[in-house]
Amino acid sequence: MDGATGLMGEARGAPLVAHVFPSFAVGGAQVRFAAIANHFGPAFRHLVVALDGDLACRERLRPDLDLTFPAVAAARGAMIANAWRYRGLLRAWRPDVLVTCNWGAIEFALANVLPVTRHLHVVDGFGPEEREAQIARRVLTRRLVLRRTPVVLPSRRLVRIAADVWKLPRSVVRYVPNGIDLARFATGGGQRFPGRIPGRFPGRFPGGGTGVSSGGPVIGTVAALRREKNIGRLLRAFAMLSSGRLVVVGDGPERGALEALSAALGVSERVRFAGHHQDTPGFYAQFDIFALSSDTEQMPLSVIEAMASGLPVVSTDVGDIGQMLTSENLPYVTRLDDAALAAALGGLMADPDLCLRIGVANLAKARRDFDQSAMFAAYAALWRGEADASAEAGRDVSAGVAQEALAGVAQDAVAGVGRQALVGAGRDAAVRAGQDAVAGSRPAPW
Repeated sequence: MDGATGLMGEARGAPLVAHVFPSFAVGGAQVRFAAIANHFGPAFRHLVVALDGDLACRERLRPDLDLTFPAVAAARGAMIANAWRYRGLLRAWRPDVLVTCNWGAIEFALANVLPVTRHLHVVDGFGPEEREAQIARRVLTRRLVLRRTPVVLPSRRLVRIAADVWKLPRSVVRYVPNGIDLARFATGGGQRFPGRIPGRFPGRFPGGGTGVSSGGPVIGTVAALRREKNIGRLLRAFAMLSSGRLVVVGDGPERGALEALSAALGVSERVRFAGHHQDTPGFYAQFDIFALSSDTEQMPLSVIEAMASGLPVVSTDVGDIGQMLTSENLPYVTRLDDAALAAALGGLMADPDLCLRIGVANLAKARRDFDQSAMFAAYAALWRGEADASAEAGRDVSAGVAQEALAGVAQDAVAGVGRQALVGAGRDAAVRAGQDAVAGSRPAPW
């Protein structure tokens, strides 16, 4: 269904979960929701709102799910009016629980500040505008609007920010790490391909050949081509290497600019832009090194997928990356710098045996820490309210009192704080051990 008509008044069956996303484009939060919804099937009904109208991730949902996609617009600069309208929608939809995602859905959270229904708020990270610092107006809004609702966070860094910067009570903070279907990816690490030598795969990439000139190992990344992913940094780092191939899996608004940058750097013959693919394990199977060049992440699914594929990872030091990877991989987690990323890539390219050892260790850690079963159980309990049985739900108030409360919260959130930035928890700026060992190295023939 594409509308919400008929939800109100129909017999209550499986719990109805209303999910509000700033966008339902393909991304980490959306892919995770699809995996959870697909796993539980008819155990839940879902109402999915994409405030920008983009429903691209709908392709990942089972066709037999009970799904509704109401069209809901968000007017810019109209927080109170939006929240009041959204409150009316919540009353009409009558969901068992409202799940809002990230800052872009905060007005729906505000609409439920005096509860119409039970509420969860999920935070997966920040846009580029909050890469270095938290915006004070948003900090105060989160502090006021979310102080009585469970806030679900996939990374330890976000847990610290919620407690120390947003000043949320510890009692509302829920740490639920991401997990994936490990069975879709490599099941034997370095032994998946008998006699495997990195960079010497005779196989073909999904949809055809590599699309790049032969020679050297394959560096791969899987990402939405958005500004905060900073694939430009990866291209510039790759251009510093004398050999190797780079495959970029994903699409997005930055693709044209990135293709132009690849040409300007003189590496087009060694780079393939593979576009969007729903099924990515076949790509990981052909990579020798996985690279992540983002300015901001928390607990990226792509890194877990790379680990589950038995790959070494070169990454910028963002979010929980340093805690996700095995200790052998940590020297290749770098500062946010083109040359540092190039040095880490070059160091691994020069040592195929090390790549295999790190890949096997990453696979073992993925199997131990990142299976999706624990994530499924945690979200099911949250959606059903089993983890928050004492939370108030469905409490109604008169229209006048509710509107006054909404206006008061919003006015408090913006009063006197302007647009200045409030420095957040910040990232660990320490350069990882082993950077000196790979700095300036050149890739050896594979």
